[in-house]
Amino acid sequence: MIARDLSNSRILREIRKHPIAIIPVGSTEQHGAHLPVSTDSDIVTFIARKISERTGYLLFPTIECGVSNEHAPFFNLSASPSALRDYLVEMCLSLGRNGVKMVVILNGHHGNLGALGSIPSRVARHGGAPRILTYSYWHFTSRRFDHAGFVETSIMRAISKRVEMAKAVKGLIESDYTPEELKKIGRAANRSFISVTKNGVWGDPRGATARDGRAILEEITKGLVRESQTWLTAKRRKFHQ
Repeated sequence: MIARDLSNSRILREIRKHPIAIIPVGSTEQHGAHLPVSTDSDIVTFIARKISERTGYLLFPTIECGVSNEHAPFFNLSASPSALRDYLVEMCLSLGRNGVKMVVILNGHHGNLGALGSIPSRVARHGGAPRILTYSYWHFTSRRFDHAGFVETSIMRAISKRVEMAKAVKGLIESDYTPEELKKIGRAANRSFISVTKNGVWGDPRGATARDGRAILEEITKGLVRESQTWLTAKRRKFHQ
């Protein structure tokens, strides 16, 4: 159920029926030459909509400006971690005042993790505030995640007509490095993604297909819907970053 499409009286009825809201958080940043800068936002919006359709939870508009400064000098539309965090805290408190009991923040961009981590505790300081859960959708696929590589490109081929496969090129390949080297590379990428990948791609998108993308999306959506059954019990699993 998309909240922005509802009238005042209907949205109040929906909140009473399902007092859980989902806020997708994406980014606007480079994704190689073959994917649009809206890739993270497009994917997390699609997944959040599917969860809403299967559960009845209220879906709110995607926040499309994330923390992407690490992609400079390639294109990125970025907020500071504190700005994104504070905006989401205020949004969650406002939803609580309107009767929402739980807010699920569904993350679609790795660079947002630092901003999102403290939101549950910050909201909890306020009496009567909703419970906050944060999830990153890539924790719900068995495939090794990437940036503009096979996984993201396959998903985008399944949901978008704006993929230009003729421009897809291989980027940084994890199997070329030892685990110790990858840790160092990961830390460096958090500071400057381009200095590490050179072309803005982590992975190899050239074999990506829409069929693979649909399978990956179904795996993620099913996993998140299953996880949603724990949202009401205060139980949750711990995930890697």
